[in-house]
Amino acid sequence: MPKKTIKKYLPSPEKIKQMRILSLFGTMLHDGNLWHLNRRSARGAFAVGLFWTWMPLPFQMVFSALVAVPLRVNLPLSVALVWISNPLTMPVMFYLCYLIGTVVLKTPVEPFAFEASFEWLWYSMKTIGKPLLTGCFLMGLASSIAGYFAIDWLWRLSIRNEKLTRLLKRNKQPID
Repeated sequence: MPKKTIKKYLPSPEKIKQMRILSLFGTMLHDGNLWHLNRRSARGAFAVGLFWTWMPLPFQMVFSALVAVPLRVNLPLSVALVWISNPLTMPVMFYLCYLIGTVVLKTPVEPFAFEASFEWLWYSMKTIGKPLLTGCFLMGLASSIAGYFAIDWLWRLSIRNEKLTRLLKRNKQPID
C-alpha cells in the first residue's frame, strides 16, 4: 500500500534527470536503486528529504539530491519531500526552529520585525542565526530519524496486512 501511495505523488525520473546540477553525477543517475521504490530506498529517501526540508537554504532539492545519489536511495522521493517546506509553511517551521534553538542554547528570544532587505537579513543572521540554525539542525535530525523508522514500520505493517488479507481470502474459498 505505501508503495502505491508514494508512487502516485513522485515526480518522474525524466523530470529529475533534467535538473542541470545533477549532470555532475553522470552515469551514476542510471543506478536503478535511485528510481525503484522499495522499503530500503523509501526509508532512506524519507531520512534525506526530511532532513533537508528543515534547512533554511535555497535549492534544498539540489542538496537532497546530492545526498540521495551517493546513498543510493530513491531520488524522486527525497527531492519531493523537501517541498514540505514551502512559502506557506516556512515561517512557522523556521520560527519553531528558532524557539527550539533559543531553548537549547539558553539565549533570550529576540524580538524582530521582518523587512525585505539584505541589511535586515545580515543583521538578523548575526542576532538570531545561531539559535535558528541550531534549531533547524535539531529538527532536521529528529524528523529524519522519525521518518526513517516510521516509513520502515508502515512498510512492514502494510506487508503484514497484505499477507493477512491474502490468507483470509484463501481460507474463505469453498473447498471442492
